Amino acid sequence: MTAQHIKLEDILVASHLLKDVVHQTPLQKNFILSEKYGCNVFLKREDLQVVRSFKIRGAYNMIRSLPEDKLCKGVVCASAGNHAQGVAYSCKALQIPGKIFMPTTTPRQKISQVKLFGGPFVDVVLTGDTFDDSLREALDYGEREGLSFVHPFDHPKVIAGQGTVGLELMNDMQGPVDYVFAGIGGGGLIAGMSTYIKGVSPSTRVIGVETTGAPSMRQSVDSGEIVTLGEIDKFVDGTAVKRVGELTYDICRESLDDIIVVPEGKVCTTILELYNENAIVAEPAGALSVAALEFYREQIAGKNVVCVISGGNNDIDRMQEIKERSLIYEGLKHYFIVNFPQRAGALREFLEYVLGPTDDITRFEYTKKTSKENGPALVGIELKHKDDYGPLIERMEQRGLRFSEINKDPNLFNLLI
Repeated sequence: MTAQHIKLEDILVASHLLKDVVHQTPLQKNFILSEKYGCNVFLKREDLQVVRSFKIRGAYNMIRSLPEDKLCKGVVCASAGNHAQGVAYSCKALQIPGKIFMPTTTPRQKISQVKLFGGPFVDVVLTGDTFDDSLREALDYGEREGLSFVHPFDHPKVIAGQGTVGLELMNDMQGPVDYVFAGIGGGGLIAGMSTYIKGVSPSTRVIGVETTGAPSMRQSVDSGEIVTLGEIDKFVDGTAVKRVGELTYDICRESLDDIIVVPEGKVCTTILELYNENAIVAEPAGALSVAALEFYREQIAGKNVVCVISGGNNDIDRMQEIKERSLIYEGLKHYFIVNFPQRAGALREFLEYVLGPTDDITRFEYTKKTSKENGPALVGIELKHKDDYGPLIERMEQRGLRFSEINKDPNLFNLLI
């Protein structure tokens, strides 16, 4: 496969096929982000799509393009959530059976939505810890049963369907588009969008965004060949892919101007800001494009910028973890193992002389259950301001406390927090 397999005409045909199935989602100027970054920021609201993500576009375009004899037998797919919803919706719309394999780590909200959209036409199978695990199971099942596999990203029809996001935003934009930011998982969305955008506006810079915990496309492009990552951070589940597609890799290597890697904590901060300041419910993968703006602040000043909010399927149960990750990233939450002196009043002195006037203890537990008073304690402290961290450390050292900073030890942090 090469990038030439996807042409502008394929995306135009997909747009015609999808016109009665998907919403043409709005392109909205965001005044808060525009003022913050000194440019014109527009949000392409795929979180308002019929299944609350762009995935319906590629899924329906491929399934509807199947020959009648294959279509009636049904389809099989693997997904971390949003692609599954697109396939489920398509199966119900076309009245065909679908077998959907999803990781066991998929948020419950996404699993429930898949069952809701597919109704009696789909069967959900939870297997493996990552998308790649589910993919292997789905491929094996499809081969045994003779079912068509609906790939979440690495198929010309899927990529063409996702490319209609780019078609819509370019048509809706009144002036020139200087920058377009979109997240990368397997690469289907950014491959389809960049094919169309570069075809009609070569000067527009298309920037892909990944997380530090799963930079599969960034590493592949840097290496000159597709790289399979060993371990990935599954928090941003919509883009937690160990290996990108062959076709999407070829397209991205040729058409993307940059691939930027963003920390998961920054994504969490962005989710909270979008919700608190704009009433936008973005899932982690959906917030990637906006999170990247901070790292492109100088380049985008005075420009017209489009960020694709690719999905809004966020599980409310995850909000506490999102807040926690955001506070840690912003330097407002710190965890310590503190060895208190073995004498009466040591804890009271810590509260009185070490904690600052606006510092809060959010977690406190002794690590030795059988000897609480004599053992070290796990202490979580939330600061009012990032600059309060230095004085806190100074006071701990001045009081002669022996302590370890868990935030700076990834192994210990993952074990205890």
